[in-house]
Amino acid sequence: MSMDLNFWRYKADADHDNEAVYQTACCDGEQMEVLESLPISEIMEKVAAVFSDWTIQDDGKDFEKRGHGAFQIFTTPQIVRFDCYHMQEADMNALMDILFEYGCPLYDPQISTRFDAWTER
Repeated sequence: MSMDLNFWRYKADADHDNEAVYQTACCDGEQMEVLESLPISEIMEKVAAVFSDWTIQDDGKDFEKRGHGAFQIFTTPQIVRFDCYHMQEADMNALMDILFEYGCPLYDPQISTRFDAWTER
């Protein structure tokens, strides 16, 4: 089973249109005025550290581990998307925890829900 996990942070007082952000920023890779810039290099380093026992290829964008599945990372200056393939729930939760540290809640397009109740709107 595959799924994608999407993360971004809105600017203060920005209108929240999660579906538009998902389509425009996460799928099409376009930057949006309503989104903050993220420390992408720092996030990528953190992912590589947390998943250091996985096989890492393509300049740190492809991760695979036997029995745990695989994931690929797509980023722009404003978003991080993980395309996950046959991953265990604990490993996907570890990805979510990393982005939580940067104030970025998960958007799950499979159910059109952003888990952002803990953020200020």
